[in-house]
Amino acid sequence: MSLFEMLTSALRGITANKLRSVLTLLGVMIGVASVILLLAVGNGSSQQIRDAISDLGTNTLTVRTSQGGGPDAEATSTASITTSVVDDLAAAGLGHVASVVPQVSTSLTVASTDTSEESVTVIGTTPGYFEVGTASVATGDAFTDADVTSAAKVAVIGQTLATTLYPTGSALGQSVTIDGSPFTVVGILATQSSTGISDSNSVVLAPISRVQRSYTGFGAVSTVTVEAIDSESVDAASAEIEILLNQLLGLTSETETYTITNQSSLLETQQASADSFTVLLGAVAAISLLVGGIGVTNVMLVSVTERTREIGIRKALGATRRAILGQFLLEAATLTLLGGVLGVIAALIGANYEINGTQPVVLDYSIPLALGVSVAIGVFFGVYPAARAAAMRPIQALRAS
Repeated sequence: MSLFEMLTSALRGITANKLRSVLTLLGVMIGVASVILLLAVGNGSSQQIRDAISDLGTNTLTVRTSQGGGPDAEATSTASITTSVVDDLAAAGLGHVASVVPQVSTSLTVASTDTSEESVTVIGTTPGYFEVGTASVATGDAFTDADVTSAAKVAVIGQTLATTLYPTGSALGQSVTIDGSPFTVVGILATQSSTGISDSNSVVLAPISRVQRSYTGFGAVSTVTVEAIDSESVDAASAEIEILLNQLLGLTSETETYTITNQSSLLETQQASADSFTVLLGAVAAISLLVGGIGVTNVMLVSVTERTREIGIRKALGATRRAILGQFLLEAATLTLLGGVLGVIAALIGANYEINGTQPVVLDYSIPLALGVSVAIGVFFGVYPAARAAAMRPIQALRAS
């Protein structure tokens, strides 16, 4: 029996019961589409985070202060990175450091006259924040050094927050209250991409002196962003900052009061996490493909039972065990291949739309992988029904019918 004849017979078997075949195709299609789409979501999320980290620049460092606590809490509190320490860093004239920007942060309720938003991130910083970070003012102006000196009650807010507080008009020049204290909105940020749990478009930026005076106190700052003179000077700038910080705080290099990270280390950490996340999503999606394969087994077993007489007649006419086995294996593989093709089409259509705020990016290898796996599943799960059909004796098959 030629391959063409077996393929024709397989297609005839598939179309013999259209509804059952369509339902089986649907199961395989959902499995294949899930694998491709979930891998695409993981890849898209990873790419968004990579882009956001890259946007911070290849010449920036982040100094994060450790939380006090435990038996060394008192020693930690006397060796905090405060605004005066940051001022000393900026004034030291380090050869590889261009600027130093401190930040403190807290979560507070921000309100207008008509509505309010809870747990909004309020960041106290200096005007340098707008030069070294991703935040830029779209309308209005940033606050100034004079505002920091006078602890002025002025704020720059994100686009989402501005729309929430003033849905029918511009928030620029309006008054908002932060935990009950009035602030004047002097600027609205340009839209930023959000990569974490918090929305970077729903933030408040204010002079660090005002935020410390009204909300956080004058203890340690949360983070310090350091801008190196160029991307080649990042390591040298990191070493200079570490040495000077240890001198200013009276620490040894082994003391874990702060950590210094650069974008390269962040990207490496993110890439490792994203790879694990993508593999996990792929594994979850593979379960639905496995369920589709079990459905194929069920359908093929029913098909063998229903076509017992056909198998008996063909064997009586001289069909070999190999021909019967090949026919049913080809039928199962054809069924899953068609389902796989439909699944790829569905996934490519779905990838054009955002999923939970993430734009899927289809991996090049996911399409041939999903198609290959779908065919392999058809063959794997079709082996038992096909072997059962091939093992029938002509007399038994004709008698059973």
